[in-house]
Amino acid sequence: MINRRPPRSGFTLIELVVTVAIVALLSTVAFPLAGVVAKRSKEQELRLALREIRTALDAYMQAVEDGRIVQSLEASSCPESLKVLVDGVPDASSPDRKKKLYFLRRIPRDPLFADPAQPDEETWGKRSYASSHDAPEEGADVYDVYSLAPGVGLNGIAYRYW
Repeated sequence: MINRRPPRSGFTLIELVVTVAIVALLSTVAFPLAGVVAKRSKEQELRLALREIRTALDAYMQAVEDGRIVQSLEASSCPESLKVLVDGVPDASSPDRKKKLYFLRRIPRDPLFADPAQPDEETWGKRSYASSHDAPEEGADVYDVYSLAPGVGLNGIAYRYW
């Protein structure tokens, strides 16, 4: 008489330990990578927001040069604030001057700015035409914008200098 046992199904303890070890090893690689992907996404948003605002600033200055915006001789060709780009300015080339020139639909928010309660315009550092690139300061106009977020990007350059 041969005692036959039915074959067992399931996993042994060693197989379960090996599986858990492999999953743990893969997760230690995946979690830091997820952080880098999230940071890269925020940096891409920052790049796009800076490009949008700077393009609007350039369009405003070009409109001043073309005579479509009336400026005093003492003032620079830059807008007084970012809000002007959204609110619009009277078009000097329009016969009745009721038509307005708009340069932005809304001011993009700095995606790296920490305080969500701040208005979108206040999330950016503003450089006036009179200040230097190395030490930007606010003034009577807005020549350029920069991020107020601390830290360094994945490219090794501080966000402030993007």
